[in-house]
Amino acid sequence: MSNAPDERMRRWRLALGGGEDGTGVPLTGDDARIDAALGALYDTSGGEPGAHGAPAQMARRGGLGASAPRVARWLGDIRTFFPVSVVQVMQKDAIERLGLTRLLLEPEMLDAVEPDVHLVGTLLTLNSVLPEQARESARTIVRTVTRDLERRLAQRTRTAVSGALNRASRTSRPRRAADIDWNRTIRANLRNYLPSHRTVVPERLTGYARKQQAVAREVILCLDQSGSMAASVVYAGVFGAVLASVRSLRTSVVAFDTAVVDLTEKLADPVEVLFGTQLGGGTDINRAIAYCQRLITRPANTILILISDLFEGGNADEMLRRIADLTTAGTQVIALLALNDDGAPGYDHDIAAALAALGVPAFACTPDAFPELMAAAIEGRDISSWSRSNTQ
Repeated sequence: MSNAPDERMRRWRLALGGGEDGTGVPLTGDDARIDAALGALYDTSGGEPGAHGAPAQMARRGGLGASAPRVARWLGDIRTFFPVSVVQVMQKDAIERLGLTRLLLEPEMLDAVEPDVHLVGTLLTLNSVLPEQARESARTIVRTVTRDLERRLAQRTRTAVSGALNRASRTSRPRRAADIDWNRTIRANLRNYLPSHRTVVPERLTGYARKQQAVAREVILCLDQSGSMAASVVYAGVFGAVLASVRSLRTSVVAFDTAVVDLTEKLADPVEVLFGTQLGGGTDINRAIAYCQRLITRPANTILILISDLFEGGNADEMLRRIADLTTAGTQVIALLALNDDGAPGYDHDIAAALAALGVPAFACTPDAFPELMAAAIEGRDISSWSRSNTQ
C-alpha cells in the first residue's frame, strides 16, 4: 500500500512530461526511455499546450529530426515499451506530425516499422518515388498487412456472399434433385403430410436455380485513389481479390484519379492490385464512371460500388447524369464515402445529397460490415435502410 502514491505520481509524471511538472518524481531506466520516446513525438516547441496535457512551459523541446539512425532507435523503443495498437498510432502520428515520409524511402527504416493499414497507405502514396533498394521492403510490409486482412475478412466475405447468392437464386423449379432445398420444401408442404405413409407429398419444390458455374452477379469496385482515400484503397484492394475468388461473381476493380486504370487482371494478388494504384492525384469521378459504364453487360445483375469522398474535380453534372442512366437501366449503385475504421470522413455533402435523390445511398462502411453489405446488395435489399441499421 505504501507504494501506491509513488506509482500514481510516476504515472502522472509520464503523462505530463517535462522535468518541472510539479510531481517531483525523477525517471530512470525504462521509465526514462518511455518518457523520451513520448517526448520526441508529442512535446511542443511553441506556445501550444503539450500533447500530454502539460502547459507549454512544462513541455520539453523534443523531436526526431531527420536522422535515420535516431528514428530507427525511436521505433525500436516504442515497439519495446508499447503494445502493437499503440505503436501503430504513434507511427502514424510521427509520419503526419514530424514529416518522416522521406525516411520511409530507406530500407532500414522500412525494416524497423510495425506494419499496419495506414503505413501501407503511406507507402502506396510514395510508390512512384520508392528507390529500388527500398521497394522489396515496402512490398514485404504490404504483403504482411494484406495477408492479415485476408485472414480476418476473407472467409466471412465468401460465406456472406455465397449465402446471398443462394438466397437470391431460389426457384420453384429446381432442375435436379441436388438443387432442391429440402428444409424449405418440407416446411412449405407440411399441410400435405400423409400420416398413413408418414411422409410429405410436395406440391411445389423450393430450390436453387444455380448449381452451375454461370456468373450470377457482376461487381465493379470503383476506387478513388486520391490521397485522403488511402486506407479505403487498401481495404478495397483486399476485398476485390476476395470477391474475385467467388466463381459466381465477375469482379472488376477500377482505380482513378484524373486518369483511370483497370486493375482487374491483377486480382489474383492483392499486393499487385495495391501497387497498381497511384495515391495522391486529383479526382475525375465522371471519367471513372464513364469507363465503368463500358464494362457493364448485364445492368440488372450488376452492382457498382463507388468508393470516394465525392470531391469531384471533373464534370459533376455529367457524372450525376451517368449515374442516373445506370440506375434507370437497373444497375445497383452504392457510394461508400470511406471503407475503413477511421470514423466519419470528410466528403462533398452536395454530391451525396444529389446521389440520394437518385436513389443511390452514400455512407461510410467499416471493413467488418462490408461482407454483409455485399450480401444485402446481392439480395436486392434496400441499402439505405441497411446502412441506417448497420453503420454509424
